[in-house]
Amino acid sequence: MTLRTRFAPSPTGFLHIGGARTALFCHLHTRHYGGTTILRVEDTDLERSKQEAVDAILDGMHWLGLDPDEGPYFQSANREKHLDIVDQLLIAERAYRCYCSKEELDQMRDEQRSAGLKPRYDGRCRDRGSAPTPDAPYVIRFRRPKVGEVIWQDKIQGEVRVRNDELDDLILVRSDGSPTYNLAVVVDDHNMGINLVIRGEDHLSNTPRQIQLFEALAWDVPEYAHMPLLHGEDGAKLSKRHGAVSVLAFKEDGFLASAVNNYLVRLGWSHGDQEIFTTKEMEELFDICEVGRSAAIFNSDKLLWINSHHIMDAQPEDLLEELTYQLQRIGIEGVENSRLLEIIPEFQERSKTMVEMAQKIAFLFIDELPPYEPNAAKKHMKIAAIGPLSELTSRLESCQDWSHDSIEKVFKSILDAFGIKMGKLAQPVRVALTGTATSPGIYETLCLLGRQKTISRLKAGVVFLEEKAAAAE
Repeated sequence: MTLRTRFAPSPTGFLHIGGARTALFCHLHTRHYGGTTILRVEDTDLERSKQEAVDAILDGMHWLGLDPDEGPYFQSANREKHLDIVDQLLIAERAYRCYCSKEELDQMRDEQRSAGLKPRYDGRCRDRGSAPTPDAPYVIRFRRPKVGEVIWQDKIQGEVRVRNDELDDLILVRSDGSPTYNLAVVVDDHNMGINLVIRGEDHLSNTPRQIQLFEALAWDVPEYAHMPLLHGEDGAKLSKRHGAVSVLAFKEDGFLASAVNNYLVRLGWSHGDQEIFTTKEMEELFDICEVGRSAAIFNSDKLLWINSHHIMDAQPEDLLEELTYQLQRIGIEGVENSRLLEIIPEFQERSKTMVEMAQKIAFLFIDELPPYEPNAAKKHMKIAAIGPLSELTSRLESCQDWSHDSIEKVFKSILDAFGIKMGKLAQPVRVALTGTATSPGIYETLCLLGRQKTISRLKAGVVFLEEKAAAAE
């Protein structure tokens, strides 16, 4: 039997990091076993469902490389199929109409609480018969078994047992005639041939109800794997205050999709002591049965560490799209890919995020530097550097061969002429060229920046020092 899984988000908001983890686990497990992944948008709550949310979910999944094999399908399109099944259940007396008013239900629950009982529907309409009035509103409920228990072998949680007398008669159709979530899920899972449901453990309470429906309809029950939820470092369920924002916010913050997937797969699953995984390795190694039961803790510092490794290990061409995106966000447009491919290798070990890389290379593309970073200027732009910096500028200006070796020779001639060490020359040059105290090797920096901008900025650096000297007199 071919494995068929589904990722089934509700289109009421963006794809958050917990949903992305579910989609990833579905994708990896299915790829491992050569199955099929389906995207089903569960939009039965039409008032809260938004097209913008659908678009955000699709965009987030695409960025992560989790495009489904089938779909997206929309649950709302299957409304008539859902209701047809309810008609079958009514005929088979596995469902019934419930005419209880809201006031009657509230009174029933209050009495149960007063008696120390768990409030739930007591089945009083199971044998009620005809409607109290011809036009009385009603819901349709499932006639659950009163005895026995629901048992399933969860691929993560192990054996789960729920007594039928702990459940109430589930509403299948609301008073407005719309199908409920549990009904729609069961019908769609059956019709789509879903044989493994991977979802968060917050759905555990729905599973016995859904299994009862499958069995009442004499349908094959899928297998289940309920993943532990993500928690913040304070132990609370992950929420917006922990940074549980749209997956695409991680893109904006300069994280690579491969790094986000790598980090998410380690939240509950491991393969020995290995921390860094390629997509291919994850697809070959991941098995949902190996996911632990404990809640996983989301740690931003660990994600940043993994991201830095993925940047270092990437082929430069694999970083082009994300770097171009980040450059555009800071107003740098139209940089040719061939130029970026020359630059990227010099910054891969110096950048934890693609935002950081874009910021570090921005000096190469702007015409004029902003004011020097204050701490860098204070530490390295000393008046004593005026002579060496002026002479370096002059000799570089007459240098015909703008190459690493030729630039190195000019630098060494200045060091010899002034009897200074490299740091006394390289750091003022670095600040003058980049505005900061960090960059690739100084010769590589000059090569990347080019003759014209290098000479112009060195001259500006000399002027800065001369003005500083004049102010000190």
